[in-house]
Amino acid sequence: MKGVKNDVSVPAQSKFYQVKKNFAHNWQIYVFLLPAVAYFIILHYIPMYGVQIAFKNFFANLGIWGSPWIGFDHFERFFNSYYFWRLLKNTLVLSAYQLILFPLPIILALSLHEVRNRMFKKWAQTLTYAPHFISVVVVVGMIVIFLDPTTGLVNRLIVVFGGSPIDFLTSPSWFRHIFTWSGVWQTLGWGSIIYLAALSGVNPELHEAAKVDGASRLQRIFHINIPSILPTIVVLFILNIGSFMTVGFEKVLLMQNNLNAKTSDVIQTFVYQTGLLEGQYSFAAAIGLFDSAINIALLVVFNYTARKVSGNSLW
Repeated sequence: MKGVKNDVSVPAQSKFYQVKKNFAHNWQIYVFLLPAVAYFIILHYIPMYGVQIAFKNFFANLGIWGSPWIGFDHFERFFNSYYFWRLLKNTLVLSAYQLILFPLPIILALSLHEVRNRMFKKWAQTLTYAPHFISVVVVVGMIVIFLDPTTGLVNRLIVVFGGSPIDFLTSPSWFRHIFTWSGVWQTLGWGSIIYLAALSGVNPELHEAAKVDGASRLQRIFHINIPSILPTIVVLFILNIGSFMTVGFEKVLLMQNNLNAKTSDVIQTFVYQTGLLEGQYSFAAAIGLFDSAINIALLVVFNYTARKVSGNSLW
């Protein structure tokens, strides 16, 4: 028996020694990693302790532990409310609208990669990257100025061509288009950076061989470039799916008004209104938890599907 115990303990001690040796040898890397780990622990994991108020009738004077437990009452209240289906529909439609345009950064990256004029390529990259550095508040301010029904540039052009001015920002039918396409303008160039980096790693010998075989540029894009960056596309698509229900809250809130609320009222803005403005902390936490649960479910399902179909996944 003693011999068996020694056989089990020696590998364990050896493994611990290897880990200790590796840490001592690469301690600088772990020091650099420490701020990022601390950030996620302090700002993402520790606050999860407060999620339990979604199942309680939270009172600030009683604290989280002292507040009475009520189970799924807040969830039932939300599911049975008259605004539930409108919030869910608006969130799903807006998220799906943005997801449909997911290929645009890929198309831009493939186009820029094929540009041979370096000056034009740098100019195009700068032009498409620049909007990313503009804050959401400024972007919404620009939208308001350009779409003003009396002085806005867009409406003036409409009038010049014989049309009538349109009050875009108070029209529910226009909200989703304005929100989504202004977001595309702001993030398109920045989103293409990762794909351009992936394209730079494509073996040029594959293109040379394809040229010898008579392949056109379009054929080389479809049969060499796209398959080469497919793992990157799959991973980024899964990450997008993981935040499917997370619509750009700040931008929606800034663009929202009573006249376009029919299509602009989404789950996240409702959480803000009920939680921070009305002080219904438990109810707002329950709605936010429901939103996060859908994101997690979609992430797991699409990650599993991508692994089975393409062999690429996050885990």
